[in-house]
Amino acid sequence: MAIKFVFFDVGETLIDETRLRDSWADYLGADRAAFTAALEELIARDQDYRTVFARFRPGFNAAAARRERAARRETHMLDARDVFPDALPCLARLRELGYAVGIAGNQRAGALAALPALGFGGVMIAASATMGVEKPDPRFFAALIATAGVPAAAIAYVGDRLDNDVLPARAAGMAPIFVKRGPWERVHATRPEIARARLAVTSLMEIPEALAAIG
Repeated sequence: MAIKFVFFDVGETLIDETRLRDSWADYLGADRAAFTAALEELIARDQDYRTVFARFRPGFNAAAARRERAARRETHMLDARDVFPDALPCLARLRELGYAVGIAGNQRAGALAALPALGFGGVMIAASATMGVEKPDPRFFAALIATAGVPAAAIAYVGDRLDNDVLPARAAGMAPIFVKRGPWERVHATRPEIARARLAVTSLMEIPEALAAIG
C-alpha cells in the first residue's frame, strides 16, 4: 500500500537535543561527556534514561529543577538552534509531494507547543502528555492511526529509537523509518532488530524520494 501519511518523532529526529542535554549536565555540575556516557550506558542496558539525572544528583526532582532553572532564566527550552538543518526542508518537500505530515512524540505539552514558532506550523502535532499515553504503548500508535484516517500500512513513522519508534510502529502495521543520529542510534544501530525498519537514513532528506519504494 502506498504511503500517504508520515509521522515524525521529535527528539533526535527533528530536534537536536545536544544543547539541551549539555545544559542539564551543566545544571547538575557534571562533566558533559560523562553525562552523555552515563546516558548511553542506560540506553545499552534498556533502562529508563531519565534515571541519569539521579546518578549525578541523588533525589533529583525534574519538576522542581525546571522551576529552579526558569527562575534563573536559564535557557532549557527548544529554540531555533536545536532544529536539525534537514528537518524543515524534509517536511516541506513531503507536503509538496502530497503527503500528509504529523509530529508525535513523548513530550511535555509545553515542549511541543514551541514547535510552530520554530517553523513546524501547518502540521498535526501530538504530545504524549496530551494524549495520555506514551510510546511504546500500542495505544499511542493506535491513536495516530485513528487521527490519520488511513490504514496503518499507509503510514510511515520516523524515529531514532528501536524500542520507542521502529519496533512498536512495525507492530502497529506502520512502515518504520530509522534515522541514524543521536545517542540512541549509537546504541540501537548495532542491534539485529534494526532490520525491522523498512528504511534507515542518515538524513531526513532521503525520505521523500524513498517513500514510493517502501509503499
